[in-house]
Parts: sequence; structure tokens; C-alpha cells
Amino acid sequence: MVCSAFDVPRSCFYDYRARRHRVDARRVTLRSQVNQFFSESRGAAGSRSIMGMMRESGVMIGRFQVRSLMRELGLVSKQPGSHAYRSATVERPYIPNLLNREFTVERPNQVWCGDITYVWAQGRWHYLAVVLDLHVRRVIGWAFSDRPDAELAARALDMAYEQRGRPQQVMFHSDQGSQYASRLFRQRLWRYRMQQSMSRRGNCWDNAPMERLFRSLKTEWIPSTGYLCAREARRDISHYLMYRYNWIRPHQANDGLPPAVAEKKLNPLSGMA
Repeated sequence: MVCSAFDVPRSCFYDYRARRHRVDARRVTLRSQVNQFFSESRGAAGSRSIMGMMRESGVMIGRFQVRSLMRELGLVSKQPGSHAYRSATVERPYIPNLLNREFTVERPNQVWCGDITYVWAQGRWHYLAVVLDLHVRRVIGWAFSDRPDAELAARALDMAYEQRGRPQQVMFHSDQGSQYASRLFRQRLWRYRMQQSMSRRGNCWDNAPMERLFRSLKTEWIPSTGYLCAREARRDISHYLMYRYNWIRPHQANDGLPPAVAEKKLNPLSGMA
């Protein structure tokens, strides 16, 4: 009677009822993959990031379909809170701001950035120093310690220098932290034939790529309660920086490609691992 009222053939109604109970195998597979990528990101990946990771793995899917699947699964990505950045114009007179926010770099080992942040582990603060190659925003060196001294910054620089094949004529940019203005660190730069550049005092935007990296690390990866021990922190942070951030996590500066993948694509003959 209802089919007659709406002028719908009964065969269409029975076909719809049969399809409603049929399982869509492809959609079930996509849901599983979306859930896997979301879990591996510790709940940080949104629809854009998951779409990029799925496409990188060979699955052609659009952002709106990913968003629909996330809604079906009840998945909501972490959203970092707002942060107020101070602004200033004063520089150290003997270390100028040579980079001057020119974050677009043409080739690897042209400009490196460095910074130090803090991590809660084993009931106290520990400190992490990281070196980033601005070319594709790739992490190339890091060091972890319970002391935020110049030796920490120097060890991160040493790792980057060896990892990248001891390059020459690199500009190293950082904020005006005492570690980077120390005699130990400046002597290390002189030994490696690197040119030093520093942000203006209190101006986080002058070293924005490093601020963005630490923001991603803390909001996406580090547990909100910190780590039980320093060894666990060191292992987990190393996995994020050298594997997940470099090889898995899509980066908007590289048109959605992870830094190491983008570098390999742009410089296929460079031999960089």
C-alpha cells in the first residue's frame, strides 16, 4: 500500500531491504585502517593527516570520506590550546638575526634550527634539545638530559653534524638561550665552520619551525602525565622524532609528505638516509 501511494515498484523496496543487510566490505576495511592510523598517532591525527597517511600507503581516499568514517567510529582528534607569544625587537649585537624568518630553504644543509624544551619524567624536569633542517623540516639531531646546559645543545648539534655527513657552510639559527650563546656552543659552531644566527629576544616567531615541532611533540605524543622514567622518555621521544615525525606524519610545508619522504623525493641522488 505504501509503495502504491508513493508510486514505487515493490521490487525496488525489496532490493533496498536486501542491500541494507549486506555488509560493505570495502567500507569496513577503510574503517579499520582509519582507526589504526588514529590509534598510532595517539589520537592526534585529524582527517587531513589520516588522508595523507592512507594515500601514502596506497589507499586512494578523500578527506570527506575520512571525516565520515571518523564520525562513524566516534574519533575526535586532539586540538592544542591557544598560546600567547611575546614580541620583541632587541637582538644580541654580536649575533644578528641573519635568518630573519626566511623559512623557505632551497636545499638540504643550508639552514638548521635548534631549540630546547622540557619534559616531565621520573618526578622531575628533563630537557630535550633538537636540531631541524629547514629544507623539509626534518629532525636531524637531538639530545636528552637532566640538565639544560650548553653540553646538551652541543650534543644535539654533534649528532646532526655526523648524521648529515659533516656538511660545510651551514647557517645555524636558534633563540637567545644561554646555551646557544655560550662559549662551548659557539666554539663548536666555529669548529664545524657554521654561521650563527639568533632570534630577537623573546620573539618566538623568529624560530617558528622549532616552536611548531615542540608543539606537535607535546600535544600529539608525550603523555599528559609525563613519563615514569627517563629511559622510557628517551626511547619514546626518539621514536617520535626520528621515525614518526620524519617518516610517517604528513607535513603541510611539504604538501602533505613526511619530511624524510619529501627529502628523498626532492633529492633522490643525495644518499641521505
